[in-house]
Amino acid sequence: MEFDLENPLTNSNHLCPPPSPNSTSLFLLESDHMPSHHYIQSLKAGAFPTSVRRNAIASISLFCCRFGPFLPYLAVNYLDRFLSSQGIPQQPKTWVVRLVACSCVSLAAKMTKTEFSLIDFQGDGGFIFDAQTIERMEYLILGALKWRMRSITPFSFISFFISFFNLKDPPLRQALKARAVELILKAQMDTRLMELRPSIIAASALLSASHQLLPLQFPCFRKAISSCSYVDKENMLQCCNWMQEMEKEGEQSESVDEIMASSSNTHVNVLDQHFSCWESEIAADATKTDMKRPRINDYPDNHSVHFSQLQHC
Repeated sequence: MEFDLENPLTNSNHLCPPPSPNSTSLFLLESDHMPSHHYIQSLKAGAFPTSVRRNAIASISLFCCRFGPFLPYLAVNYLDRFLSSQGIPQQPKTWVVRLVACSCVSLAAKMTKTEFSLIDFQGDGGFIFDAQTIERMEYLILGALKWRMRSITPFSFISFFISFFNLKDPPLRQALKARAVELILKAQMDTRLMELRPSIIAASALLSASHQLLPLQFPCFRKAISSCSYVDKENMLQCCNWMQEMEKEGEQSESVDEIMASSSNTHVNVLDQHFSCWESEIAADATKTDMKRPRINDYPDNHSVHFSQLQHC
């Protein structure tokens, strides 16, 4: 059974029996699937170059353009958790950043049982990685993440919080969920929200969606979710405010993009399109060999190469 972002604790590794797949387990374990506090603060303060993260996410978006939005979301989760566990140089080599991004996507694809070939992960920029190179980096990422690959994300809490709304109309319920999912996908790009627990982001996304779609019922929904003992009301309301700001910034960006598109052929930055994709040009002599898709359980428990050592390769 493939890994489901909404039900991450089901069908776990037999070597590490899962806790009962209930909401309590999700709340207790969610912090284990977040980047470190030091990493988040370093991004905010500029101590860690944000361009490294942006370039890696841009590569992930490029690699995932054929696979929908959930695969890149999981890959970026792996990316942030990996970078937060490493002593990253201030300016890592471009090919190293591209390799890390490629390997995070590869792991996410294997976890979700997404069919892919090596050629899917070869973009422009002159970097062509073979299966052995990607697999070597995968081992390093697995070790850094302590094999916690069934990430608990905001999607894991959607069903729990939407039950507080007591909506009996299935289409309305689905519309609310779909809008919340859009907000969660956008929120991953905003470093302000990285320090918030996934459950808070999920609750805030649903509240923000209800404010847009069901404004008259919003006060009741806010009161219902605020009654949950796992929810920090102050953080949730702050997150809602950030999401509203994010929406306004997105609308302004779209307006500017329309003007630019009508007056020039300038390409819009990949991050401003929130994981939109385009057709990447593949070199005629690129490797055509399909990538072997080993199971996560087949990987060894450790790896001898540290990420920083790749800088000297």
